Order: sequence, then C-alpha cells, then structure tokens
Amino acid sequence: MKVLGIIPARGGSKGVPKKNSKLLAGKPLISYTIEAANKSKLLTDVLVSSDDDALLALAKSFQSLLVLKRPSEFATDESPTILTVVHALESLKNQGKEYDAICLLQPTNPLRTSNFIDAAILKFKETNTDSLLSVLEVPHQYNPHWVFEPTKTNTLKLSTGESQIITRRQELPACYYRDGAIYLTRINIVLNEHSLYGTSIGYIKSDPATHINIDSMEDWERVEKLLKP
Repeated sequence: MKVLGIIPARGGSKGVPKKNSKLLAGKPLISYTIEAANKSKLLTDVLVSSDDDALLALAKSFQSLLVLKRPSEFATDESPTILTVVHALESLKNQGKEYDAICLLQPTNPLRTSNFIDAAILKFKETNTDSLLSVLEVPHQYNPHWVFEPTKTNTLKLSTGESQIITRRQELPACYYRDGAIYLTRINIVLNEHSLYGTSIGYIKSDPATHINIDSMEDWERVEKLLKP
C-alpha cells in the first residue's frame, strides 16, 4: 500500500499565534511532526502543505520531503481540511505521483512517534476499512450512556435514547473520541466522497499519558514541561 503522509500547516492561528513555526523546547512545532513522519517505515512519501513561505522554507530544509504551496482560500479558519488534502493529491497526480491512502498528520500533535504512525498503518491494512482514526477513551462521566439531553417539557432524556440508565460504571461500554493525531483514509473515499471517514472506520488507541493536541497556550505550556530534560 502506497501511503502519502500529509502535514497541513497554516501560517496563522488564533489559539497560539503562528504556532506551527513557534519554537517548542528549541524547535519549531512543525519539526516534531516532520521528524516523526520522516522516520516512518511505512509512509511512501511525506508532503508539507502550507500557505506560509517561511514554513515552506523550513520544510525544504528536510531531506526527501515534498513541499506544496497551498492556495490562500484553503488556509482560513473556516477552510475544511479535506480541501487541503484533495489539493495535495491533485497536485501530485499532475506530477505522476499516485497513492492508495493518505495519512493526515497535524503539527499540533508533537508527541506522536514514528512507531505509532507505522502501527496505525499496519492496523489500517489489516482491518481493510475506509479509514482509521487515532482515539482516546471517553472518561466514564462523559460516556454517552450517562449523558442527558433536555426535552421540550423541561425534563431530561438519555442521549442514547435508552429508557433505563446504566447504573454501574463497570457496565458502561467503552466509548472513544478522535484525538486528531492520525487520520488514515483511502484515496477513493477522499476523492469520490470528499471525506476523511467513509462508512467503515477503524481505530487505534493513543496513549493518554503522552498524547496532546495543542489548541491553547495552556496546552503549549504543558508540552514544554513534558519536553524539558
């Protein structure tokens, strides 16, 4: 299976200004994802897509890395990621490069390792699903079987539609949420459905002790503490 690693990196950011180029423990944030992707044994190629010339210049300093200038209309806060992925695939196809799947690697997950990327790709091959996501388990107090929705009569009903609540935590089924570290999707799903998911979705569990998705300065400060020698 030929898998293209895509690292989407906008120049702008609201939560942490210019976070992709901001130094984290002495290195630009994006460098952590580039280094992990380059060490992967199962990614066929790795591409950085950005609207920012400084980020593109940084990416070009790494060997064997594909670099693509992203149109500004695909780099706003409202731009869906799928547009960036489709743009990358169409641009590479024009260069004679085609793949079976993409592996989206957002720079906001600097603790993601090359071993985790390869483990996800191996599982994706084994499960033969349309896509595969990295996930974390939902804490039991937020499990959908314990979540309520208000009704029109100002009462509560279970979000799952069940009539009876599961009373014991130990009986709750495991539930997961996507953590943003890895999205693997087959090319036909991306191009034909403009989706990163499809109808059959596999999953791989992240380690909650090392996972973090940087959205705020609080997240940034937490990672800096973890990376301190």
